[in-house]
Amino acid sequence: MSEQEPVRPRPDDDAAPSAEDIARRVAENAGVRRGADGQVDVLATIGGVRGLAESVLPGLVFLVVFTVWQQLNPALIASLAVAAVFTVARLVQRTPLTQALAGLAGVVVCALVSRTTGEAKDYYVAGFFTNLAYGGAMVLSILLRWPLMGVVLGFIRGEGTTWRREPARLRAYAVATWIVVAVFAARLAVQVPLYFADNVPALGAARLAMGLPLYAIGLWLAWSLSRPPADGTATAKS
Repeated sequence: MSEQEPVRPRPDDDAAPSAEDIARRVAENAGVRRGADGQVDVLATIGGVRGLAESVLPGLVFLVVFTVWQQLNPALIASLAVAAVFTVARLVQRTPLTQALAGLAGVVVCALVSRTTGEAKDYYVAGFFTNLAYGGAMVLSILLRWPLMGVVLGFIRGEGTTWRREPARLRAYAVATWIVVAVFAARLAVQVPLYFADNVPALGAARLAMGLPLYAIGLWLAWSLSRPPADGTATAKS
């Protein structure tokens, strides 16, 4: 009988990813972009002018139609139609669908909740839970000493995760993450009272004003305040 060949260990393709691998994936999926001038490109981060329109117009149309006619169904149909048009346009042009589909799914959820309760103000309820979830995840990341703004901005700047070994950089990214947490908290602090006051026009206006515009300001502040001593010569990835 021939001698049995020794069993050779196979590469463990299913090995658990390292903390840096997870951080890199989070950074890549965050969509934050850096411009040629070395600053965070807020417009590119939100998908450009088209991405801004896809995010803002469905909610704006809902607010305008409901405010003018005071009827829920036409407002919901108009909002869904706008989101659907954006998605179909991307299908026809064969451009990336991620943002349009996410926007459409969000509008569908908002419309379903509002239609189920029959209350126009419930169009905005899903957003409360979204802000609470994102804010909670960011607070947890700070407590775990993996502030999410450090994960995202660190890879964009070429620092990788080396900033975690420098107390000053860790603190800076914790502050940057708290800034974005403040954005989510401010939305809830303003919009939840308007919801319970049944003030749909004010709630819708606050949602629009505190949506991408406020997020853009928060992102810019997070980037600026977490700037390393020599931003253009950030340390290489670990």
